[in-house]
Amino acid sequence: MSPLKLGVQLGYWGAQPPANLIEVAQEAETLGFDSLWTAEAWGSDAFTPLAYIAAHTSRIKLGTAVVQLSARTPTATAMATLTLDHLSKGRMILGLGVSGPQVVEGWYGQPFSKPLARTREYIDIIRQVLAREAPVTSSGPHYPLPYSGEGAWGLGKPLRPITHPLRSDVPIFMGAEGPKNVALAAEIADGWLPLYYSPFRQEVYADSLKDRKKDFEISQFVICNIDEDLERALAPVKAMLGFYIGGMGAKKKNFHMELMARMGFEAEAHKIQDLFMEGKRAEATAAVPDQFADEVSLCGSVDRIRERLDAWRETPVTTLLIASQDVATMRTMAEIAS
Repeated sequence: MSPLKLGVQLGYWGAQPPANLIEVAQEAETLGFDSLWTAEAWGSDAFTPLAYIAAHTSRIKLGTAVVQLSARTPTATAMATLTLDHLSKGRMILGLGVSGPQVVEGWYGQPFSKPLARTREYIDIIRQVLAREAPVTSSGPHYPLPYSGEGAWGLGKPLRPITHPLRSDVPIFMGAEGPKNVALAAEIADGWLPLYYSPFRQEVYADSLKDRKKDFEISQFVICNIDEDLERALAPVKAMLGFYIGGMGAKKKNFHMELMARMGFEAEAHKIQDLFMEGKRAEATAAVPDQFADEVSLCGSVDRIRERLDAWRETPVTTLLIASQDVATMRTMAEIAS
């Protein structure tokens, strides 16, 4: 069986910042967790909390899961990355994702077209900045550098970053769901951040990952609820799945719903979306199959979770990101995963 590293996924903030951010980060470091990750949607950003956490920790790796491409130009993302890598003394992991058309076009006011081509260009520019071998240029149609299109003054010139990056090889991970996007991650990135992954359905991604590099990392987030009552433990998981599959996307295009369908729950995925779109959120949550919620999480008694960890060790997943800010849960997971 493969060894499994542990990380903690703090996600993005709700209506207010979490009250125990530093306590959780320091506890994760004390417990020997490998990494800690933050996210962004359309509220808190992913970089700023990591800078704060970096000042209160010394060893744990700090990752973004994920930074949304449309929120920043590639060079702006590279600047934030090299800055945080310096401040954390080389602990930064850059996780990137294209998000979805509802957020990209509705929140950022950017077109969602050609997400794979945009991602390839975006990462190429970031790697140029971090390498600092020459002035940064790009001939691609999405992020041309220097810019010479409509409204240009014609005065732009290629530049190198003033600040010398601490590392030229800051790991770049991709958040990806579709088969082509996952294959792109395996080709050009150092790691992959899946949304849902089932150790019992490895065939879903097998073809996309077949050409991955030997040291390719896969960091999978899992909701972990330790409770002797499995139904009660799965309830928050089903609530999250009902929201993402039902409402985090449009009726005609919801990547999360499409992923659940590819994982063997097509009829159930459509039912969840239909109920959610009709305003029946409780019914949408109830329609999430216990089996699906159970496969993509770690729930139940300590003995049950310990047993199910063996299934994860038989997968290409290298790190489990525990989506919990409960210190007791983190301590138990560190004990049973060792």
